[in-house]
Amino acid sequence: MKANSGVRQNKTRKKTQKETRIGIAQIDSTLGDFKTNKTKILEAILKAEDRKCSMVVFPECALFGYHPFDMLERTDLIEYQNRAFSEIVKKIPKDMAVIFGLLTINEKKKGRPYFNSAVLLIRGKKPKFFNKQLLPTGDVFDEARFVEPGDLTKNYFTWKGARFFLTICEDIWGWPNPKGYSAYKENPLSKVPKQKVDLVINLSASPFHLGKMQAREYMTRQTASYFKAPLLYVNLVGAQDEIIFDGTSFLMSRRGRRVFSCESFREDFNVFDLKTHKHWSAARALPDIEKLRRALVLGIQDFCRKVGIDRVHLGLSGGIDSALVSCLAVDALGSRNVRGIGIPGPHSSPESLTLARQLSERLGIEFSEISINSTYQTVIEALARSFDHRQFSIVNENVQARLRGLFLMAYANQSQSLLLTTGNKSEYATGYATLYGDMCGGLAPIGDLTKKQVYQLAELYNSQHEVIPPEIIKRAPTAELRPNQKDQDTLPPYEVLDESVERLVTRSKMGKTTTDKWLSKVLMKTEFKRWQAAPILKVSEHSFGRGRRWPVAHKAWIY
Repeated sequence: MKANSGVRQNKTRKKTQKETRIGIAQIDSTLGDFKTNKTKILEAILKAEDRKCSMVVFPECALFGYHPFDMLERTDLIEYQNRAFSEIVKKIPKDMAVIFGLLTINEKKKGRPYFNSAVLLIRGKKPKFFNKQLLPTGDVFDEARFVEPGDLTKNYFTWKGARFFLTICEDIWGWPNPKGYSAYKENPLSKVPKQKVDLVINLSASPFHLGKMQAREYMTRQTASYFKAPLLYVNLVGAQDEIIFDGTSFLMSRRGRRVFSCESFREDFNVFDLKTHKHWSAARALPDIEKLRRALVLGIQDFCRKVGIDRVHLGLSGGIDSALVSCLAVDALGSRNVRGIGIPGPHSSPESLTLARQLSERLGIEFSEISINSTYQTVIEALARSFDHRQFSIVNENVQARLRGLFLMAYANQSQSLLLTTGNKSEYATGYATLYGDMCGGLAPIGDLTKKQVYQLAELYNSQHEVIPPEIIKRAPTAELRPNQKDQDTLPPYEVLDESVERLVTRSKMGKTTTDKWLSKVLMKTEFKRWQAAPILKVSEHSFGRGRRWPVAHKAWIY
C-alpha cells in the first residue's frame, strides 16, 4: 500500500508540474510569408510538447508578420493566412493550449474590416479569439488606418485550473507614464472588471530603441500590480524594413520584479513554471553599445533575407562611417558576402585608399578600386561647354559624389548586390549628404547613429581585437571633395552638433543653444533630401524615416 501510494503521489506531482509549465516561443516572423511563419509556429509547438508544456505563447501577429500597413488593402492575403492557420489547427497536440497573434476579419463592419487578434487553440475545441483594443497611431505605426479596436473585457479565459487575462502589445500602454502623461484619453484596462488571475499574458511586437526596456518594465509593472498577478511579455524578434524588434521577452512578477528575460536580437525558446517561476534559461543583460551593435546587425541581416538578397557592397572611403558599416555587414552576412569599393577622386589622399585596403584585408572582404578622375574631367568639361561652368564650386563637389554613386549603383545592377549607404544621423540632420551621390543605396544601417555613437561602436569592434585600423578612427572626418576638406570646415564640432541632434530630433525638444538654432533652420530646409533617403534602421526613440512626418514645403524655418 505504501509503495502504491508513493507511485500515485509521484504521478500527481509530475502531472501538476506539466500543467503549470509554459513555453515562450520568441520567433522572427516574415511579413506575408505564411508558409515560413506556419512552419516556425509548428516547430515551436513541437518543442513545447517535447518539454512537456501545457501552454505555449507566441508574439503579436506571429502568423502574419508585423506590421502590414497598406498590404491590408489586399484582402486576399487574409485568405492565404487563414489557410496556414487551418493547417496549424489540425496539428495542435492533445492537452496543450497554443496562443499566437494573427489578423482576423471583422465581419460586422466594412471599411476597416480587421482585428489585430490573438487566438487560443486547444485540440477538440473551437478557436477563441481576443482582439487588441489600443491601436498605436504615433511614431512608426498607424494601426487605426485598417484595424478596428477590440474589447478587453472579454479577454479572460481558464485552462488547467488556472485563470488568465490576455492582452496584445499596446493594450498595457494606457497607463500614464511616471510624469503623468498618457498618449491615450483613457486606459481600457481600468474598465476591465477585475477578477483573480494567475497570469496576465501580453503578446507584443514592440520595436527596439535605446531605453525602451525601462518603458516596458514600467507598463508591465503597472499592469501586474493592477491585476495582482505576474505578467508574461512575449515580444517579436527580427527586423522589418527600418524597424527592429529585439525580442527580450520576460516574466514580470506580481511585485514588479523582472524574473528572467529571453535572448535579445535572436530567436529563443524558453520555459517557466507558473507556480514556482523556475525557468530554463535567463539571458544576461547587455550594455547599451552592444545592444546597438546587435540591433544593427539584425537589421541588415533580416532586411537582406526578407527581400531575397545575399550580398552587399559599399563605398570604402578610409573613413570611420564606412569602416563601421563594413564591420556590421560582415557580422550580419559573413565576409564572403560583403565587398568594399574604393573610388578615389581628384582630391582623395593616398592614405584613404591604403586604409580602405587594410580594413578589407582585416575583415576578409573583397576590395576593388575604381577611379573617377577621367570621368569627372569629362563631365566638368561638358558642363563648361554647356552651362559656362568655370569656377570650382559645390557643383564640382556633387559631381564627384554622384559619380561615385553611379559606379556603386552600376555594381549593384551587375552583381545583384545591395548597396549600403554610410551616412550617419548627424550628417543627415544637416543635409551634409548628396542626393544621388553618397545617399544612393537600398539601406542606411547607421542613419540613426550620431557621430559619437559611430566612434563608440568602432571602439567596441577594436576592444578585443584591432579590426579597424586606428588611423581611421584618429583621422579627421572628410568627404575629400575639394582640396584639404574637413567636415568641421562646414559643420559645427561633432560633439556639439550631436547634442543638438539628440535634442531637436531624437527628443523633439525646442532649441536652446546657438547650434540648436542653426540646426533647426538647416533641418527644415533639407527635409527634401531625407524624404529620398534609403530606409534607415531605427535604434533611437525618434529617427529619420517613417516615424518623422515633417512636410517638405513650409516656412516654419523663418521663425
